[in-house]
Amino acid sequence: MEGLEGRVVAALAAVRNPRLENDLLSAGMIRDLAVSEDGGVSFTFLLAPEDPATLVRQARAAVQAVEGVQRDRIRIAVTNPAGPPRATHGPPADAAPPQAMAAVPAEQLNLGRVIAVSSGKGGVGKSTVAANVAVALAADGARVGVMDADVYGPNIPRMFGLFERPPVVGGKIQPLEAHGVRLMSLGFLVERDAPAIWRGPIIMKIVQQFLRDVSWGELDYFIVDLPPGTGDAQLSLVQATQVAGAVIVTTPQEMAVGDALRGARMFERVAVPVLGVVENMSGFTDPETGRRFDLFSAGGGRRLAEELGVPLLGSVPLQPRLAELADAGQPVLMAEPGSAAAAALRDVAAQLRRVSAGRGVALPILRG
Repeated sequence: MEGLEGRVVAALAAVRNPRLENDLLSAGMIRDLAVSEDGGVSFTFLLAPEDPATLVRQARAAVQAVEGVQRDRIRIAVTNPAGPPRATHGPPADAAPPQAMAAVPAEQLNLGRVIAVSSGKGGVGKSTVAANVAVALAADGARVGVMDADVYGPNIPRMFGLFERPPVVGGKIQPLEAHGVRLMSLGFLVERDAPAIWRGPIIMKIVQQFLRDVSWGELDYFIVDLPPGTGDAQLSLVQATQVAGAVIVTTPQEMAVGDALRGARMFERVAVPVLGVVENMSGFTDPETGRRFDLFSAGGGRRLAEELGVPLLGSVPLQPRLAELADAGQPVLMAEPGSAAAAALRDVAAQLRRVSAGRGVALPILRG
């Protein structure tokens, strides 16, 4: 095997799976490899649940490093070799294993449409998008709640400028409220500098408490700000309730897009529809000259949306004081409603209303 295809094969053969103590090709993890003369590469990656999720990123990086490969034309379809999990809307109680926890019916909690906001990596502005979209929906008259499920780095309290402990009335935790949005976060309950060292079962208990023991009232939208990544914590969190769909937040550069793609594939594995992609930090326009600078590359959000076959809900530009406002607990939609970022986030909220209309999906109970 010679030429570009041979170099791609050699690059993939250099990536090893520590669990199997073998390279990706010898382990049979790469299928349907196709290399075009103009630099396009596509293949199916068979990733078992017990394999490190970082293997996909390593494979992508290895292929990107091959001379002649076009970075924006790499297509990797990640799939479980055992096949997709069996979809169900809640098995009979006597059929569920002792460790399984059934999904909480959204209609019993009056949560409305449950939207999971996710990203493949941290630092892409996921919480900023979640907070401002919630504010935009509330400003249009919707009843909105935000559950900060990022137990490792709960940022929603700072985004909304609230730090007091929520009161408990009649055995129910009362969510705090800001800008018309009801809020619950672990950040309200633990000290700011307390390290979050949580295992899966504890995370599930926290989420269940936030769902069952918080007096949310009747909502139209329930925004769940998930932790970054695709680990056990994320699967446990999305299994805790019924989800209308997921929104994937990324920045334009290929590194963030590749990680976000893995996050989106996780939702596909558990039969949760991806509603769309939000590209954050899409570019900066100099207010003095009007010149645009793509500080984090360009077009990554659209490429990701096209690969997933979902809409690009919006591109949020960089602008002065955006981070400063977030640190000060002032959502940009409230502090600078006429800014370009605020307009883009309002458009994202409008698109989200459209694509989530009528959706309500029960998540399957995954069996190990």
